Amino acid sequence: MKKALVFSVIFLLLGSIFQLGNSSAAKDKKVLLNVSYDVIRDFYKAYNPLFRAHYKAESGEEVMISQSHGGASKQVLSVANGLPADVVTLTQTNDIDTLAARGLVSPNWREQFPNGAVPFGSVIVFLVKKGNPKGISDWADLVRDDVSVIFANPKTSANGRFAYLAALAYAKRQFGQAEQEQDFMRKLLKNVPILETGARGATISFTQRNLGDVLITPENEAALAAQALGENSFEVVYPHYTAYTPVLVAEVSANTALNRTSQQAKAYLNYLWNDEIQELAAKNHFRPTNQGMLAKYRHYFPEVESFDVNREFGSWQQINTEHFADNGLFDRLYIAAKSGR
Repeated sequence: MKKALVFSVIFLLLGSIFQLGNSSAAKDKKVLLNVSYDVIRDFYKAYNPLFRAHYKAESGEEVMISQSHGGASKQVLSVANGLPADVVTLTQTNDIDTLAARGLVSPNWREQFPNGAVPFGSVIVFLVKKGNPKGISDWADLVRDDVSVIFANPKTSANGRFAYLAALAYAKRQFGQAEQEQDFMRKLLKNVPILETGARGATISFTQRNLGDVLITPENEAALAAQALGENSFEVVYPHYTAYTPVLVAEVSANTALNRTSQQAKAYLNYLWNDEIQELAAKNHFRPTNQGMLAKYRHYFPEVESFDVNREFGSWQQINTEHFADNGLFDRLYIAAKSGR
């Protein structure tokens, strides 16, 4: 009886020690939260296991990765309001500057990683049904009476903003007068039956709900949609002049200091410039900043004349104030388009 009691106590003690050890190990395992926009999720699904294996081989430590995806405006607001992101990967400088102004991100975040913190990017393109039954080849086709256009809401989606600005830049180049430019945009917006909050929602509306004749979206999203849903269903059309959409990355240093994850966050973002990952980006139809890798996958990326929206329209603060603020140009054009004015 006494022996049984002694063994029971020993087993209880060993169990407690084992649980404490497990608890300590679990506590020591770092978890990174990457807060990002809608249509890059497929890349990170592939990237995260590769980074975890790389980091384990380099440091001997395990690191877990959690993802959060959604419309860019909502994502930035969530981080600003307390979502404990360790890193953010977005498409507009002002979104990350907003977090810097809150003291969450370093003011010199663009200097902390190569190439101005841009590992790769995309361009705005059109996705159409196979065979291109409406014969859509450029922006001018999107204002025809027989064409219905889908893209994400520029008020809530960064890629929606790039789509709107790409169309407006075409109009500026084509007409050169504000009245004609705005008339073009009103006609285009009249052809938009629905504005989804994010780019992935717009893709679903076009490809699965069968809304619209053309989807305006980033090249990576269009290519992956065509690939996933069958090349017999959709094809990509490249307008002659379009917007470049960078992927921008930053460490949320206020959170990594609290989480003690700064080392892991920096490693996670720096690894995006590794040759293997630049190739992964290309395979996911993002245009790598590694020129050798871009040349290797040139067959994925037709030559297209693209522009930097900040050079064309000014800073994002100017763009948002003029176009996307309440009662800005987008609101006025959209209301006029829908009211028939």
